[in-house]
Amino acid sequence: MVIGDGDSIFLDTNILVYASQIQSPFHQVAMEAIQDFYNAGVELWISRQVLREYLATLTRPQQFANPLPIAIVIQDLRYFYNRFQVAEDNFLVTERLLTLMETISIGGKQVHDANIVATMLIYGIPNLLTYNTVDFARFSELITVLPLQT
Repeated sequence: MVIGDGDSIFLDTNILVYASQIQSPFHQVAMEAIQDFYNAGVELWISRQVLREYLATLTRPQQFANPLPIAIVIQDLRYFYNRFQVAEDNFLVTERLLTLMETISIGGKQVHDANIVATMLIYGIPNLLTYNTVDFARFSELITVLPLQT
């Protein structure tokens, strides 16, 4: 599938984490993916949920990095919500999440992934860039999952 001008892509939390952390084994490929889509005129989206997940991830120890100082993580967040389109987690998103849960077997931590899909569906974002493609396989009839090419 070719992504071009006028298309939109939702960036999963792991993409932002990898792109922002030089120590990450996927730093370069995540940075290049974001830049390539940006250069191609693709609209890049995140959500308030992704911002919260980014905060939670980078303020605890990671396999490739120690927790970041709060000031750095906050600075990153402000950069993200000024650089990307931010989808609000509103009533319509919650209603779509509930519909997904009624039709697809979802539970536990999968609810977070389902909420990303619900957000994408409500905002008309057809594509998701993620490293964790298996987490979103159950939604393949609803969205296009783009794997981070490592």
